[in-house]
Amino acid sequence: MAIEVSSFFNLMHYEYGEAYFGSYKGMRYRLAREPLENVKFVPVDQRGPATLMATVWPEPNSYAHTDKSLMTSENFEVSQEGLEQAVQWINDQYTSRESEWTK
Repeated sequence: MAIEVSSFFNLMHYEYGEAYFGSYKGMRYRLAREPLENVKFVPVDQRGPATLMATVWPEPNSYAHTDKSLMTSENFEVSQEGLEQAVQWINDQYTSRESEWTK
């Protein structure tokens, strides 16, 4: 696997409402809890529904400066398994669309 789970923040970090950003050989990616809000100190039974959303897009622009039509996203369960599935999905996006990233 090109991008390892260990390179991402641990699952608890996403409860603070912060996203993780990275890039790999022409592909940029983001992983965040959606909705993107700080729920660290909110009891679990009082939190609204949430997912981990993985997003990929071509370099060179940042997430904030890229047209949303160039982005592809997928949602995953907020769990260790969901985190692992999200990272696998990001890797799959790279390998299945490699020509898009290496232009």
